[in-house]
Amino acid sequence: MWTIKAVPVTDPEARQVLRDYFDDVASRYYGRPVTAAELDAAMADEPSDDLVPPTGLFLLARSHDAVTGCVGIRVLDVTTAELTRLFVRPSARGRGGGDQLLRAAEAAAQQLGVRRMRLDTRRDLVEARGLYAKHGYREIEAPAQRLYADHWFEKQLTLRHPGVTAGEPG
Repeated sequence: MWTIKAVPVTDPEARQVLRDYFDDVASRYYGRPVTAAELDAAMADEPSDDLVPPTGLFLLARSHDAVTGCVGIRVLDVTTAELTRLFVRPSARGRGGGDQLLRAAEAAAQQLGVRRMRLDTRRDLVEARGLYAKHGYREIEAPAQRLYADHWFEKQLTLRHPGVTAGEPG
């Protein structure tokens, strides 16, 4: 079982796991390890600074005192949030962490008053698409065009997940 807690996106561990996230997805996109310059550019093109209350939230996952992953929530309007930055470090994959992060993000979004979660992903992120489908997300038409998105998903959030609290990052 992982511990998942809201933290400021400016926290040093949050910054590092976000860098690891961008390194992973950009390397997959290019089919090779990214350079430091490409990584910096990707992070600048897709900032995470808005993943803070009241417009969002950033959740950090830990197991045995090590950071294992993260997920972000961006509030789009009074009923809709965007799921973003869902990432499990390679060394922690295969242990159900993606499921736990997704459930925690849904519960946190509901606590923010959101009733619908949307996300976009790419065709090469096969594991992510499988995770979303397994959790009841359905593919939808693209609500907006994005350079690095091929698939859009949405889920109505109707049930609260007990035992998960979003709260203020701390």
